[in-house]
Amino acid sequence: MAVMESSQMADNASELPAARVLHVLGTPLLVTTYEELARRLVAEGRRGPAFAVDFSNTQIVTLRRHEPEFRQVTRRFRWFIPDGMPLIWCLNRAGAGLRDRVYGPTFLRRCTEQSPASVRHYFLGGSEACVTALCARLREENPALNVAGFRNGYFRPADEEQIVAAIRAADPDILWVGLGTPKQQEWIERHLDRLPHGAVCAVGFAFDVNAGTKADAPAWMQRLGLTWLHRMLSEPARLGPRFPKYNSLFLFH
Repeated sequence: MAVMESSQMADNASELPAARVLHVLGTPLLVTTYEELARRLVAEGRRGPAFAVDFSNTQIVTLRRHEPEFRQVTRRFRWFIPDGMPLIWCLNRAGAGLRDRVYGPTFLRRCTEQSPASVRHYFLGGSEACVTALCARLREENPALNVAGFRNGYFRPADEEQIVAAIRAADPDILWVGLGTPKQQEWIERHLDRLPHGAVCAVGFAFDVNAGTKADAPAWMQRLGLTWLHRMLSEPARLGPRFPKYNSLFLFH
């Protein structure tokens, strides 16, 4: 994707098409592209109250279908972005006509690369080393990037008041939350109403990939919808039980 001129990301809201969603297992997935979504998040975030966006793979969609508690946690998310290739295949069977997914790690990088100084970003998640490296790398790619603040994702419930206060003071247009599923969705659900405006994006693994603390799947595996396999083999203790279970349930449903 070519990098847009700075003014485009912030000012072309009037040129955006109406949001279009298609459902997969009951989850409304936004039919969009990298460029369109970057413009939409800023435009919608400045237009009204804060809203939540989830970058969703088959696990997220299946969790929402299979787990009532998780469905309740995510009930107020405005959009679910098709982050996994199997979801793109499902959407295209329904007539979406998409060429590619909007993959969270790639979207975070592209969105910040093209972001003008007028758009404020806040990053919440990862280890201290991860989030510090993330912000440094993103600033290397775009020296004009406006990092309004960042905070690691290792905190106690007692710290959350202070964290929300810091985010409110920073007044971001986009709040990136990389706490992992379901922690990031639960955090957003608890605090969304306390944020005055902006897009709150649950992006999980995107922090580690762009900070360079974890390796992403090779391009050929991504094209074949095997990102989950690469991640499972990279973190078998944490992800080994999770991905086979929910991928199987996705196929079952």
